[in-house]
Amino acid sequence: MRGRLCSQLPMFLLLLQPWETQLQFAGPRCRTGPLDLVFVIDSSRSVRPFEFQTMRQFLVSLLRSLDVGPNATRVGVIQYSSQVQSVFPLGTFSRRKDMERAIRTLVPLAQGTMTGLAIQYAMNVAFSVAEGARPPEARVPRVAVIVTDGRPQDRVAEVAAQARSRGIEIYAVGVQRADVASLRAMASPPLDEHVFLVESFDRIQEFGLQFQRRLCPLDLCTEGTHGCEHHCVSSPGFYFCRCRAGFVLQQDQRSCRAVDHCSFGNHSCQHECVSTFGGPRCRCRGGYNLLPDGRSCQAQDLCNGVDHGCEFQCVSEGFSYRCLCPERWQLQADGKSCSRCQEGHVDLVLLVDGSKSVRPQNFELVKRFVNQIVDFLDVSPEGTRVGLVQFSSRVRTEFPLGRYGTAAEVKQAVLAVEYMERGTMTGLALRHMVEHSFSEAQGARPRALNVPRVGLVFTDGRSQDDVSVWAARAKEEGIVMYAVGVGKAVEDELREIASEPAELHVSYSPDFSTMTHLLENLKGSICPEEGISAGTELRSPCECESLVEFQGRTLGALESLSQNLAQLTARLEDVENQLATQK
Repeated sequence: MRGRLCSQLPMFLLLLQPWETQLQFAGPRCRTGPLDLVFVIDSSRSVRPFEFQTMRQFLVSLLRSLDVGPNATRVGVIQYSSQVQSVFPLGTFSRRKDMERAIRTLVPLAQGTMTGLAIQYAMNVAFSVAEGARPPEARVPRVAVIVTDGRPQDRVAEVAAQARSRGIEIYAVGVQRADVASLRAMASPPLDEHVFLVESFDRIQEFGLQFQRRLCPLDLCTEGTHGCEHHCVSSPGFYFCRCRAGFVLQQDQRSCRAVDHCSFGNHSCQHECVSTFGGPRCRCRGGYNLLPDGRSCQAQDLCNGVDHGCEFQCVSEGFSYRCLCPERWQLQADGKSCSRCQEGHVDLVLLVDGSKSVRPQNFELVKRFVNQIVDFLDVSPEGTRVGLVQFSSRVRTEFPLGRYGTAAEVKQAVLAVEYMERGTMTGLALRHMVEHSFSEAQGARPRALNVPRVGLVFTDGRSQDDVSVWAARAKEEGIVMYAVGVGKAVEDELREIASEPAELHVSYSPDFSTMTHLLENLKGSICPEEGISAGTELRSPCECESLVEFQGRTLGALESLSQNLAQLTARLEDVENQLATQK
C-alpha cells in the first residue's frame, strides 16, 4: 500500500506540547474511508515522566480529530519496553471516551527498548482479526505509528520488512535521542514521507495545524495524478493503488502484473506449470497425458493405438514405442521378433580394468556386471565360451576360454577375482588378448569352424599406453571389439578400440552404480544374429554343403525383409490417406 496518510502522518507527534496545556484541533472531524490504526509507544526508562504525560495528552487530543467507529477508524494502542503490553486492541472500544479513559490511566513500563519485539507483536497480534482488525479481503488500510526516543536493543530491519510485506504501512517517529538509521530501517517507503525526527517533546505543538490539514485532505484519487494502473482507493489522508483480481501490485506501488501462481512453488506439477487467472494448471510434455489428479503425467500408450507387431511385449516411450523380448532372448534386426541367445556359438574374452582409479568397491560392481552378461549367454563347451583378463600396469589371465563349461562355474570364478590396482595399460591388455587369449591353447575354437570371436574391454579412464596398434590388429584378426567406458573414460579411445559402427560397439555410463542400463545394448550385440544351433555339427564354411546352406539362409532373410518393407509401405500410405482426410 502506498501510504500518504496526511502525506506525512507521523508529523502528528510533533503536535505535542507540555502536558499542562491540552492540545486542541480546530475544525470538524475527518470523515474519510475506514482505517485500522495502531500506535506503538516507547515507554522505556529513557522516556521521562513529564514526556510520557505529554504523549498521553497528545493521543487523547488526536482521538478527538478522528472519525472513530466500528465502520470508520478503529484505534489500538500498545506500549513497549523490555516487554510488550496491549493498552487496548483495535476491536475493544468503539467510543472515543472509553479510549481516552484507557490512555489517561496508562502507566509506563520503564525498562529496556525492544522495538523489534513490539513490531512483531503488532504484526502477529495487534493487526489480527481476533484483536479487531478487519480481514485482508476487506482491503482496509493498516497503519502502524511507532514513537520512540532511543536506539532499539534488538534487531528491527527484518521484522519491519515482514510487517510491510503483509500490507502494514509503518511510520517511524523519533524524539530527541532516537537513532535515525533504525527509524529508516523500520519505516515504509518513501522514507521522506514516513520517517520523522523531533528535537524535543515541547516542539510538537508547532505542527498541530499542519497535521489537521493533512488528516482531512480532498479525495486524492479524484485529482487524476495518482498514476494507478487499475484502481485508486482513497483512505483517510492518503490513497493507495489496487489491482484487479488475478493481478498483483508491482514494486512501484502503481503498476500491476498478472499473478504467477507457478512461482509459489506449491503446484506439484510433474512436468510443467502454467499460470492462469484461476490459479496454477499442470501441463504435460509432448507424448504424455495428464492423469486425473491434475498433476502427474503418463506416457501415451501407443502400443494400444498402433499395429506394433511386437512378438513378445510392446512398451510406449513418448511419441514412439519399442519391442521387448523375454529374459535370455534377443531382439532381432527387424526390431519386433525375438530369438534365444543360446542358439549361437561365441568365444568371448572380457578385458577388465583393474587399475587404482576403479577402487575396490567399484571393482565389485564391475564383477557383478560381468556376471549379468554371463546370465544371458549359453555357456557350454559347444555353445559360448568365456575367458577373463584383468589389466592394470600388467596383464593377468584370470581364466582362459576353455576352462569352464557352465555359467555357474564362470560366475563363481569371476567373484573370486582379486583386484590388482596400479596403472592402466590398455594397449598391453589388447596385445595379450590378440596373441594369447584367442589361441587354441587357451581354449578358442579353430578359425575353420567360423565361431565368432568377441572381445569386450571395460575401462574407467585413459590408457597410459597406445591402444591404436593392437586395437587395429584385433580387428584385422577378425575379433569383433566392444568398448564399455565408465566415469572418466575417454570417448575417442573407446571408439579407437571398438569395431565399426561405433554407435553399436561403444557404451558409456557416467558412474559404476548406473552401468546396468548398458546390459540391453550388449545383449543385442554380443549374441550373434545368425548363430549356429547347439545341435548342429560344426563344419568348414568352405565345404559345398555349407555354401549352399548359407545361400539358402541369405535368400530367406532377404525375402523376409522384402515382405516387411512392403507392409511398412502400406502402413505409411494408410497414414497419409488418414491425414489427407482430416484436412
